[in-house]
Amino acid sequence: MTTDLFALLGGIGLFLFGMQTMTDSLRQLASDRSRSVISGFARTPFSAAVTGAATTAAVQSSTATMVTTVGFVGAGMLSFHQAVGIIFGASVGTTITGWMVLFLGFRLPLAAAALPLLFGAALLRVLSSGQTARVAMAVAGLCLVFLGIDLMQDGMAAYEDRLTPDSFPAPTLAGRLQLLMLGVVVTVVTQSSSAGVAATLVLLATGSVSFHQAAALVIGMHIGTTFTPLLAAIGGSIAVRRTAVANILYHVISGVLALAFIDVVAGIMGAGASREAAQVALVVFHTGFNVIGTMVMLPLVGPFAAMIERLIPEGPRPMTAALDKQVLLEPPAALDALNNTAQAVERHLFSALAQAMRPGASPQHLPAVIADCSAALEEMHDFQAQISLPPDRDPDLERNEALLHMQDHLTRLLYRAGQQNRMTSAMSDPKLRRFARYLGAVLARHVAGEDVHPRLEQLNRRLATREQRLRREIMRSGLPPARLFALTDSLRWLRRFSAHAERILHYTALASPSATVGPGEARADRNPAPDVA
Repeated sequence: MTTDLFALLGGIGLFLFGMQTMTDSLRQLASDRSRSVISGFARTPFSAAVTGAATTAAVQSSTATMVTTVGFVGAGMLSFHQAVGIIFGASVGTTITGWMVLFLGFRLPLAAAALPLLFGAALLRVLSSGQTARVAMAVAGLCLVFLGIDLMQDGMAAYEDRLTPDSFPAPTLAGRLQLLMLGVVVTVVTQSSSAGVAATLVLLATGSVSFHQAAALVIGMHIGTTFTPLLAAIGGSIAVRRTAVANILYHVISGVLALAFIDVVAGIMGAGASREAAQVALVVFHTGFNVIGTMVMLPLVGPFAAMIERLIPEGPRPMTAALDKQVLLEPPAALDALNNTAQAVERHLFSALAQAMRPGASPQHLPAVIADCSAALEEMHDFQAQISLPPDRDPDLERNEALLHMQDHLTRLLYRAGQQNRMTSAMSDPKLRRFARYLGAVLARHVAGEDVHPRLEQLNRRLATREQRLRREIMRSGLPPARLFALTDSLRWLRRFSAHAERILHYTALASPSATVGPGEARADRNPAPDVA
């Protein structure tokens, strides 16, 4: 008896570890493709739901889909209304696991074949790297899933006579609610609804539960999947909290709808159905109520999303709002969040500088802006240090390097912005004032949404070619030495200021999700601004 219990527990453990291994590997393999699908196809509620279902089925993880979606919402690449459709579809995508377990784990005798396949996958993992190694890990995880199901079946065989439907609550409304709560608890403890569904299929195979009882358990597991996102939402960003609430409400609504369909499916199946038929009916039921729940909710996406936005209002949005620890689970999404934050800091700083360079303006407001931007940069540094990037993910590594360069130039520009005496001196000299005002106007256009990078490049070239002549004119002007030195310092300040601004926009483009970066382009600062003097 003890051996059988250990076999059952070991089978559940193997299944959980196998699913986690397979999911992690598939997520890394499909990361870029799933991100491009989510950002490119989630246009209408229906296409968003299809996108959510497809990406979740591909990576075997609704959490990965939700984290990527949250990152896109935080970066402004998706609206919350689009995200709600993806959440609905992700729930449908998770049901593919039940079909895989049913047909590959129960219908086909793959446990024996899994052992040599596991050896081959492990060997391939040891001898390879990169994408090949991830494929090997995904195969190894699948093998562990099959072995886990086989062990669970062997362990449950000893309890076939002891564990019967009478051991569980009766299929009344009260009994179903008890089983539903049991399903919630199982999912919360195992952190995996897939393991719960697999265990329920094993119980059905041994006749330990009836279809009515198994269906109630599965509904509870469906609702229990919301527990982890709920915990993660505590103290999270607005996007994370709204996503978690939308996820909970959808799962509860679809779960309530599912309770009403248990008797309908049982009636179609018939009282004398075999255990194998009951297993198929359970998987059909699991998929069916998710699909029906999604179809019912899709026409209501607008009011549903608006209700959640009223429940969790936006409020003042800090520049670092996108830096939520949840998105660290998906490094590309974390890079999106970091890039979004860097651009928010950049716009805030550029707007203040453009205002200070207007005719007759005063730079008195700059110290407060510099303090805000400096604090945001500190948070960005801490966040970026926590991003874990695989060494073979060149596009992500190059985006990460571009973001490091961007932060470096933002830091230097903040230092220059703090030199208000040099700004004032530049604005007071007729020769330098024209360049300073033009620079301020270019920054203002950037804040307004215009692509001003070519203008900044042109300004840098003009400053570089005219710097020596301007310096000679200033030195020969006959001004007192103190004034001469102040003007030459202002000229140097203006050139470096413009160079930092241009580099910031350059690396902003390289760090964007759609950037196509050649090897080493982000590493090479082709026109580095001078270091702080």
